[in-house]
Amino acid sequence: MEMELVSFLGVMLATALLVVTALRRKRGSTRNHKLPPGPRPWPVIGNLNLIGSLPHRSIHALSARYGPFMSLRFGSVPVVVGSSVDAARFFLKTNDASFIDRPKMASGKHTAYDYSDIVWSPYGAYWRQARKLWKAHLFSDRHLRSQEHVRSEELRALLRDLRALSSAGVVALKEHLLMLSLNVISRMALGGKYVGEGTAGSPISPAEFRWMVDELFLLNGVFCVGDFIPWLSWLDLQGYVGRMKRLGKMFDRFLEHVVDEHSQRRRREGDKFVAADMVDLLLELADDPKLEVPIKRDGVKGFALDLIAGATDSSAVTIEWAMSELLRKPEVLAKATEELDSVIGHGRLVTEQDIPNLPYLEAIVKETMRLHPVTPLLAPRLSREDASTGSYDIPAGTLVFVNVWAIGRDPAVWGGDAEEFRPERFVGSGVDVKGQDLELLPFGSGRRMCPGYVLGLKMVQVTLANLLHAFAWRLPDGVAPEKLSMQEKFGLAVPRLVPLEAVAVPRLLAHLYAGP
Repeated sequence: MEMELVSFLGVMLATALLVVTALRRKRGSTRNHKLPPGPRPWPVIGNLNLIGSLPHRSIHALSARYGPFMSLRFGSVPVVVGSSVDAARFFLKTNDASFIDRPKMASGKHTAYDYSDIVWSPYGAYWRQARKLWKAHLFSDRHLRSQEHVRSEELRALLRDLRALSSAGVVALKEHLLMLSLNVISRMALGGKYVGEGTAGSPISPAEFRWMVDELFLLNGVFCVGDFIPWLSWLDLQGYVGRMKRLGKMFDRFLEHVVDEHSQRRRREGDKFVAADMVDLLLELADDPKLEVPIKRDGVKGFALDLIAGATDSSAVTIEWAMSELLRKPEVLAKATEELDSVIGHGRLVTEQDIPNLPYLEAIVKETMRLHPVTPLLAPRLSREDASTGSYDIPAGTLVFVNVWAIGRDPAVWGGDAEEFRPERFVGSGVDVKGQDLELLPFGSGRRMCPGYVLGLKMVQVTLANLLHAFAWRLPDGVAPEKLSMQEKFGLAVPRLVPLEAVAVPRLLAHLYAGP
């Protein structure tokens, strides 16, 4: 990102004199506000030159200098970043209603059906209605329980495939985790597998779909210059908007295929039709004349995209980071295996009902989410009205980021070993990931919290438990634990830069790997 910014810095500075007067007038409108401290912005680009290829780290470094409430300017857009528990409480709890809106960014327009999904839709009747429908129907406890057999069957298929590969040497784990998540959410949300084995007439291949999901998370996390300097948007200097448009068309081709198949079944079965999956539910809800705001076809596709992409990538990324940390800490891995052997034994696999009886496994998941939150900078919020911390003012129209990556490494919260992977800190602590404990916010908090967190947490916990129970894991020959790279790759989610490879040795009875 730094090289991209430098490449067009000259173009923007050449035009700076033409707009400096206008910028001064704009700043004059906030002169009566006492903003949080921050670095002085440049003309035109503001502080974009200070944001590197890993923005959460760049912003953390700046916050260490300017404080947990920090002002920045991205182009012409005022920005405030919160990097402490108190800041998170201010934005996500105390003043949640003031910061509940979303900015209209290019990614939401071109990859989310013009802000028709639940992530990027602006605050209003449409979003409030969508949130209620998601909680009451798509992610209700009853619906999740009814689909537990799907998650169990696909998990057993993963273990079967990994056992078959174990004799060949190293396993590229994330690829298999992605397919597990995709198969689970495809069956739960779409009623069947639309990518990979047993999919007739699917418009995309598994490799193409994996690329599309990676591209979606990258493009929904980048800092697109046109979002912050609107008069430069037509140039698409970074090429991001062109990529967004291309990706949007690819997903639309896939989702049109899915929605068409579901609509045809509804017409074919007529009065005998019974909703069997989440897309069926969405289509039924879209036909409800009592809805406050109609859900159009693009809304159905936008919600389906949230379900598929969000559930596919986030779980796989978290499990891969957990396995990476465990392979770097053999003593923690041994302790987790010992707990599983004691509670589960060697005669069966781990079920979702076992998780409350595995406190160390739960602690490993929390510790992973602390150090490697899937979205280190929570999706940006937009202030709907002026607000004040008591010390600082945040004017209406300010873009707000909460740096949960920085909060997860705050020594004031976690002590002097905040950078260390130590699950013991969560054993018996009572700190949870459900949005109430603001020191640990992998799914966010408040009304904009991830609505699918219950499913995501189930998938991470039970998958990781079975990987550790069914296999003995080690790094490939010649790779020392302390030398395992932990470099990141940025996007809306932050996966490993280099996919994890490991050796898996089966440790249970052969018939348990038979698959569904």
